[in-house]
Amino acid sequence: MPTYELALMLRTMPKPELKTTLTRISHAIFNSGGIIRNIENLGFRAMPYKTSSHSVVHREANYFVFKIDTATQAVADLKEEYSRDVDIIRQRVYKVQEKADHKCTLEEELLPAAYREDVQKMIELGKTQVNRFTYKFKYNSGLDYYPFQK
Repeated sequence: MPTYELALMLRTMPKPELKTTLTRISHAIFNSGGIIRNIENLGFRAMPYKTSSHSVVHREANYFVFKIDTATQAVADLKEEYSRDVDIIRQRVYKVQEKADHKCTLEEELLPAAYREDVQKMIELGKTQVNRFTYKFKYNSGLDYYPFQK
């Protein structure tokens, strides 16, 4: 199962209600077959701009980030369920990119740029592409006239 980050903005509410809302959110994740890896509370703060959700204007929100593992099909169901929840102002789901293993050595970094392997790959790629700045119109295109002003 891939890892996702679920960023939530919850409406202003007292702590007991906030606790029940977070419990409801987490139960929805568990019911869809997901696993919660981490819950991060980013705090209560003013929103960058006023937002209306479920016919109510919000200026402040509680921010939370859930790190979850769930099936790809379940993400759409969660988003749809959370869009109907009146306590959630806004939700976004982001797929967490796996960390790439970059091996870098000092000898490779001290080489001049033209001799580095990744720069040589970019040069080869650039040779295969058409340069759009040097491409010129061919007058033998089959038209008897130049269709644009000259």
